Amino acid sequence: MATEKATFGAGCFWGVEAAFQHVHGVISTAVGYSGGHLKNPTYQDVCTDQTGHAEVVEVTFDPAQITYAKLLKIFWENHDPTQFNRQGPDYGKQYRSAIFFHSSEQESAARASKEALDKSGKYSRKIVTEITPASEFWRAEEYHQQYLEKRGMASCHIK
Repeated sequence: MATEKATFGAGCFWGVEAAFQHVHGVISTAVGYSGGHLKNPTYQDVCTDQTGHAEVVEVTFDPAQITYAKLLKIFWENHDPTQFNRQGPDYGKQYRSAIFFHSSEQESAARASKEALDKSGKYSRKIVTEITPASEFWRAEEYHQQYLEKRGMASCHIK
């Protein structure tokens, strides 16, 4: 089976992971940090808002079972992409709305979906989601992986 990766930041990574982890065609999810300048950052490092990293979920999926476009739809539906460097009560650059693309096809799809959503009139404010090349993914500490599931929680406040 050929798999692909998709990386999304949409606020607190616990809720973002929960939105994707049980979707048909998603093979696995992992939470971590991407888009910053510090090598091998810890949660404490990222929380300083000085490393440039976003809290992200890396989704490994089977494109024969789910399309990248459907993953983008889940991403857009599960947070407010008009909030700059925040989601709900969480604020700082690490909570920014971001799509880290892994191929030119993903970049094109992400840009087209953002433009279509922006033009749809769904939001009264402009979408601020950044779309940038995937950089090094730093897996978060183990206690963050499947955090909500481990605690019997269904979701958190990502929208």
